[in-house]
Amino acid sequence: MLSRITEPTGGYAEIRGRVGSLLEVGTGFHPELTGRENVYLNGAILGMSKAEIRRKFDDIVSFAGVEKFIDTPVKRYSSGMQVRLAFAVAAHLDPEILIIDEVLAVGDAEFQKRCLGKMDEVSRSGRTVLFVSHNMAAVEGLCSVAVRLENGNLVERGSPFDVISNYLRRRSEVKGKYDLRHIVRRKTCHALFELLEIRNSAGDCVGEIRCGEDVTIVLRIVARNPISPARIAIRFFNSKGERVLTCHSAYQHSQRLALLGQTTCSCRIRGLRLVPGDYFIELQLDDSRTIYDRVSNGISIRVLPRDLYGTGRLIPPNATVWLPEVTWAVQTGTPSYRQQNGAQFDSR
Repeated sequence: MLSRITEPTGGYAEIRGRVGSLLEVGTGFHPELTGRENVYLNGAILGMSKAEIRRKFDDIVSFAGVEKFIDTPVKRYSSGMQVRLAFAVAAHLDPEILIIDEVLAVGDAEFQKRCLGKMDEVSRSGRTVLFVSHNMAAVEGLCSVAVRLENGNLVERGSPFDVISNYLRRRSEVKGKYDLRHIVRRKTCHALFELLEIRNSAGDCVGEIRCGEDVTIVLRIVARNPISPARIAIRFFNSKGERVLTCHSAYQHSQRLALLGQTTCSCRIRGLRLVPGDYFIELQLDDSRTIYDRVSNGISIRVLPRDLYGTGRLIPPNATVWLPEVTWAVQTGTPSYRQQNGAQFDSR
């Protein structure tokens, strides 16, 4: 409706300024026309003059990355090429209001990075970006205000962090609560893990945690005979089976653990900064000599993307396993230590 494609059945919306919108792959494109011809056609539909299109044509084609195919009919383009070209035209309209609806679902990582950079540039210039997406990291990195809709109704409006947290809490499919009594053990256990709960910073049982959020693992253990000193290990493994994080009571808890009967233990991880992805949790209970119980299957946690550094850009998952808390400092125009002492600068 804001793009004037559908008439409202009731009410009205006030729009002040020129609107540029990209709602679907190839919107406004004619499949028989070449990319060049469609740039002029799509630009005219969006309200650009022929002179304006001609002036920005090279920038549009370069942004879309389709220079080699600009004179090829659009019907030969992949869906990614079409959306790149369509976004490039809409982004170079210089609109006061830019409406983007889920277009980042198509295209490679490099194109998505360019799109986010362009939208950030538009928003920083004082213009409005209406960004509709299920990409939570992009919403948090780009938007200053978030709105959550359900069945066409406004249910929440506020800061992106609060709105996204509430949305993820409501949609979490895994409740983060595991009954471990029914897991088949290889031998009779004199002590075992009965229950595991994964809780977020609000204390809710969840199966999904946002990157950088506090997470607490709550364990209920039953020991038929005294175990002292008891040692509890919680290990995180990535999808490749590589151990990426270990929490161990023997090294991280100041007091000696003694177990008998039913005991509840909790381990709080302040700021779980694992890269986004699915992880599997392994539990082990021992006294340094005997392993009493080990649970290696069936427990998982998902770490969700988040603009942790506030840059609007995400570190690729394969670049690291942990996102440290980092502060960069850059000085310009200051000679290095070697230069101050007469050393030659080697650029190799």
